[in-house]
Amino acid sequence: MAGRVVRIGDVEIGDGRPLALIAGPCVIESEELTLEVAGRVKELAADLEVPFIFKSSYLKDNRLSPGSHAGPGLESGLRVLERVRGELDVPVLSDVHERGEVGPASAVLDAIQIPAFLCRQTRLLEEAARTGLPLNIKKGQFMAPDDMQRVVGKAAAAGNDRVLLTERGTSFGYHNLVVDMRSIETMKSFGCPVVFDATHSVQLPGAGSGVSGGEPEFVPVLARAACAAGCDALFLETHPSPESALSDAHSMIPLSDLRPVLEGVLAVARAVRAAGG
Repeated sequence: MAGRVVRIGDVEIGDGRPLALIAGPCVIESEELTLEVAGRVKELAADLEVPFIFKSSYLKDNRLSPGSHAGPGLESGLRVLERVRGELDVPVLSDVHERGEVGPASAVLDAIQIPAFLCRQTRLLEEAARTGLPLNIKKGQFMAPDDMQRVVGKAAAAGNDRVLLTERGTSFGYHNLVVDMRSIETMKSFGCPVVFDATHSVQLPGAGSGVSGGEPEFVPVLARAACAAGCDALFLETHPSPESALSDAHSMIPLSDLRPVLEGVLAVARAVRAAGG
């Protein structure tokens, strides 16, 4: 099946377009930090000539413990993302968790993300699809990559073929994820651009005494491998001080490390494209 190009703001993803970057802190912690990270990543992306989409969650509904930070919520979080979009002139993406969020979110976001744990929620998918906005649907940790074709079919039945699929690892026993790079090619065969989520793929779910642990030292090698396998975009969560982050502290990469990580993956991505891959 021929590849499809999905446009988010002025960023085109798929069918041989340059590798795109979706990046930001896991969750909105404050307006100041969100704008700082978005501005610094925008500058770096421009310097490296990488198309950039900003991502941060206004709400993280999938929390392991009742006291885990969940973000500012829908209204406050969307106001922050609206500032990022308007003041920094970058497309913004965030996740929705229930149908009631879709309308308000679609008024601000350039693309809607369906979280991995919700990728089979038919009515949520249909509601998001009917907005006409691009959808980034994350493959559930419990899903085989070929099963995502049915998820794409749900969006298409609701009138939306502007779909990205994101690989973010598969559950392997307890407290561990593995990435099967074959899934990138499998999901691209559905005609959808494929994103690789390099930071959630190194999570150790539930292995951090009430929070998810992680092995961020493996982010660069997995990101390079995914680019070699032909992913169309890279998803990276980053924070100025991950050790003090309020969510996913054990898997995000330091903002200061983002440049060398991107330089490595860009070298691989450009080599693959030059070879006709």
